[in-house]
Amino acid sequence: MVDTTRTFSLPKWRFTRWLADPGKDVPTAIRHALISNLFGTLPIFIGGVANTILVSAVIALRKPEPLFLAWFGLEVLLGIVRTWVILIAYRGAARQQETPTDLYLLLALAWAFGVGAGAFISLLSGDWVVAALACLSAAAMMGGICFRNFAAQRLATAMIVLSFGPACLGALLSGEPIMLLSGLQIPFYLYAMSKAVYRLNGMLVSTMRAERDNDHWARHDMLTGLANRRSLVELNESAAEQAVVLVLMDIDHFKAVNDTYGHQVGDSVLQAVGKIIAGHLTPYGAVGRFGGEEFALIASTGSVDELLPALGELLAIMEKTPIVAAKATVRLTLSVGVAVRGAFEPFDPAYAAADEALYRAKRAGRNRIQVAERVKVAG
Repeated sequence: MVDTTRTFSLPKWRFTRWLADPGKDVPTAIRHALISNLFGTLPIFIGGVANTILVSAVIALRKPEPLFLAWFGLEVLLGIVRTWVILIAYRGAARQQETPTDLYLLLALAWAFGVGAGAFISLLSGDWVVAALACLSAAAMMGGICFRNFAAQRLATAMIVLSFGPACLGALLSGEPIMLLSGLQIPFYLYAMSKAVYRLNGMLVSTMRAERDNDHWARHDMLTGLANRRSLVELNESAAEQAVVLVLMDIDHFKAVNDTYGHQVGDSVLQAVGKIIAGHLTPYGAVGRFGGEEFALIASTGSVDELLPALGELLAIMEKTPIVAAKATVRLTLSVGVAVRGAFEPFDPAYAAADEALYRAKRAGRNRIQVAERVKVAG
């Protein structure tokens, strides 16, 4: 839906910020995606520019009068400037630099005004061939405006009014009684088009929110909000060129908590333990939940010797911190296994080593840390 290889700047001016504002509580990432949509669909942009220049040129040839020649000149000028601005924006976005988004939005309004002004003067000309051509062109442009700019509903609505609204006034002032009917119909048409824009915008923002949430929860544990197994494995793969320390942590006697107090309390306990672990170990690397009552740390900075004191402190904190869930108060301990995954080594052997160390800690009495033999040998 969005070209993620380019990032276009958000508007900075007060008026253009208002034009492009998608509403309250829309995350910055989605705002950037909506702005990117405004710069997208280049074929529609090129088609709109070419159409308005061609129509104004044909009408200026038929009626070479100052107003029509000025309209043709305005369309040519806007076409050149808008194309220049969009090319600068694409180049800047590809280089992660500032883009002229504010100017781009204002030029879009100027172009819509040019389309509407052409329809207005054509209706007042008394030449119904010219009037029909200009009005048909303006009406056709509204489809492009909707499909290209509905990511900013206020901008699209303003462009719709500017591009076809003057036709309503022109119809009323044309002196032709039958055109009064068109003058009465056009406001309803404009209203329907603007409602469609707002509806499309709402659907787009909802879809983007859903995609964002799905991407987040595909990599995070639904219960604790921590990174899940998939996310941690991907992190390990992205750091393949360097050694990392893998720490597995398992809640001792967690099954007894579920059996005694129920799974609702068990879930609350998992959330509390995850919060304690993350609060203590996040400075050392990525903390996540591997599943069940097992948590993990992938530390890309620091050695085993540097991590052991921090893990010892964590065990002490867990042992002396009562966890209150519903009406139950639970005291828990952790067993910990530590291994090292060397540079360019696969993940599975390191995980197996850490898992074996973890269960040695369990067999040795729990509430303790065991380091994998391969680490000891390497040391």
